[in-house]
Amino acid sequence: MAESVTRPTDVPVETFLSTVEPARRRDEGERLVEIFSSETGEEPVMWGPSIVGFGTYHYRYDSGREGDMPRVGFSPRKAKLSLYGLTDAPGHEELLARLGPHSLGASCLYVTRLDAVDDDVLRSLVRLGYAHVGDDEVTS
Repeated sequence: MAESVTRPTDVPVETFLSTVEPARRRDEGERLVEIFSSETGEEPVMWGPSIVGFGTYHYRYDSGREGDMPRVGFSPRKAKLSLYGLTDAPGHEELLARLGPHSLGASCLYVTRLDAVDDDVLRSLVRLGYAHVGDDEVTS
């Protein structure tokens, strides 16, 4: 079974963010570090080449595949910000309805402009997502 490339690395988050283009996306990444750190109490860690993660959880699928992932995180991609772990907790739908412009992927929340979404709602989503995963192992 192939090993996941989404693993914690030793790359400093600041080093990664300093390379993000365009500059607006870099600034948004720095702002997201502030928000996620504040709401989770965790320090940011690079996961793979482009995900900034906060906290860790262990998963195990029925197939036998298992590994570790960040409880919540983001990636400042060129086209949109990808936010992870914010769309699985019960009650997230009501918050998403108040967030502002966004779209959803399989397990991602996409935001084109951070300044277009409600900061308090985003903070609530981060707290909810982080608490939902908890310290327990996730199985499915």
